[in-house]
Amino acid sequence: MKSDKPFLERYFYDPTLLQKGLIFALYPFSLIYQGIATLKRKMAKKHDFKIPLISVGNLIAGGSGKTPFILEIAPRYQEVAVISRGYQRDSKGLVVVSVKGNILVSQQTAGDEAYLLALKLKQASVIVSEKRELGVLKALELGAKIVFLDDGFRFNFNQFNLLLKPKTPPYYPFCLPSGLYRESIKSYKEAHLVITEDKDYKRITSISHPTKRMLLVTAIANPSRLDAFLPKEVVKKLYFRDHAPFDLKLLEKEFYQNNATSLLVTSKDLVKLQDCNLPLSVLDLKLEICPKILEQIDHYILSYPCNTKEHL
Repeated sequence: MKSDKPFLERYFYDPTLLQKGLIFALYPFSLIYQGIATLKRKMAKKHDFKIPLISVGNLIAGGSGKTPFILEIAPRYQEVAVISRGYQRDSKGLVVVSVKGNILVSQQTAGDEAYLLALKLKQASVIVSEKRELGVLKALELGAKIVFLDDGFRFNFNQFNLLLKPKTPPYYPFCLPSGLYRESIKSYKEAHLVITEDKDYKRITSISHPTKRMLLVTAIANPSRLDAFLPKEVVKKLYFRDHAPFDLKLLEKEFYQNNATSLLVTSKDLVKLQDCNLPLSVLDLKLEICPKILEQIDHYILSYPCNTKEHL
C-alpha cells in the first residue's frame, strides 16, 4: 500500500532512467510474449455462436474503462448477457452471477467487476468463466439474444471487436514485461472499432455523499488517472494493487489518523466495502459515448436475423 504513485504505474507511464534500463533489458521477453499472445489468438479454434457477440476489450492491461463502457451500452438492449473472467474471485470455473438482475452469489464468488455489473444491470444476466465459450453457451441456455464479452479480443470468436484506447498511452509501445500492451500495438488495425477516450467517449464523474475531508481509497489499475476528477477535499490517497481486498482495520486506522469525514471510493471499490461501518463517499463514473459509435453497434446487432428493433 502506498500513498504516492505506485511503482508499476511509474514504470509503465513515467519511467526513471533506471527503470528505462530495466525495460530494455527485458525487451527480448516482451517480443516472446507478443509472439505467443498473437499466435495463441490466431491459431485458436474459431467459434461462431450465431448470435450478436460484442467484445469490449483493450490492448493495454487494465484501466481502459471496459466495465463502465458495458454498463453504458448494455441497458440499451433486451435479452442481454454479459460474460467476464471474474478476475480475483474466490471461485473457479463457470459461475452464474445473476439472472436478469437476480443476484445469485456473493461479491467474493463473482469478483468485484462482475458483481458491479450484476448490481447495475437489472435486466441482464452476468456470467463469469475463464473459458468464455462455455460462458456464451450458458448465456444461450439462459435465453440471451445478445452477448457482451468483457475483455474478449484475445478469443477467436465470430464477434464484433471494440477496442478501447485510453487518451494517455504507456510510455513505450511494448508488450509485457517491458510495456503494458498484451499484443502488438498494430493489433488495433484488427478491431472493427477503435474507440478513443476524449474523442469517441468521455468520462463523466460525480460524487455521491461528499464530505469536507475525504480519504481516497482505491484498488484499481493506474489509480493516478483519478487525479483529474478529485476534489480539493481529498486529504490523502491510499492506493492498493488492482482488485485487492481491503483490510477494514487498516482503513479505520487511516481514517482516524487523517481526521477524515468519509472514505472516497469508486463504484468498483464500493462492492468490496459492504461490511464497512465508516462513512462512504462514492466517485461515480459514467461514459458519454459518441452517437456514431452506438449506431455502428446497433447496425451490427440488427444484421442478425434473430434480432429486430424490439431488441434495441
